[in-house]
Amino acid sequence: MLKAVLFDFDGTLADSREAFLSAYNKLAQRHGFARLTHPLFEQLRSRSMRERCKALNVPFHKIPFLIGEISRYYQASMMEIPLMKGAREMVRDLQAAGYRLAILSSNEEKNIRFFLKVHGLDGFSTIMCSRKLFAKDRLMNNYLKRQKLKPDQVVYIGDEARDVLASQKSGIRVVWAAWGFDGAENVRKAGPDFIAERPSDVLQLISEL
Repeated sequence: MLKAVLFDFDGTLADSREAFLSAYNKLAQRHGFARLTHPLFEQLRSRSMRERCKALNVPFHKIPFLIGEISRYYQASMMEIPLMKGAREMVRDLQAAGYRLAILSSNEEKNIRFFLKVHGLDGFSTIMCSRKLFAKDRLMNNYLKRQKLKPDQVVYIGDEARDVLASQKSGIRVVWAAWGFDGAENVRKAGPDFIAERPSDVLQLISEL
């Protein structure tokens, strides 16, 4: 029986595309990376992380060292980041259905808590974060251990291929949020269990688990 719904943050709950573009371009200007325009962003949605880095002249091995810097630029935009359309109703309906809700993200906890406060979302009992882009499976495993849950009692909602791969490593079923950052081609290769075209699809999908 499903007991908990875990969420990615950026691109799933927070419509942070503009904030990300602004933060990345400040980073790019400082380090001499290629600038990210809206058309280029759309082109790269269906590329892997390594392919994106290559297109932008960003050394892939430097990503862990750049995350803190881009996060500082990102923080300056927190007041302006909107909630994804339909996300409030999705969270409300999942709460009403009795599911535990949590956020597992590579963003910073203080950013997430600030965002939730600004938008009046108080339904999340747990927020767990890691700056390591490819370590969400560890967050998932830690969540399961802390909450004393089995993988089949949890589902993850995320918008990127790495969310799908992390869920698979942890044995957790995953719903791809098609309204987010990654393009369909990129994510479908990873093989999500379910696809939600819009936030209003989520409750119906998971109610059948």
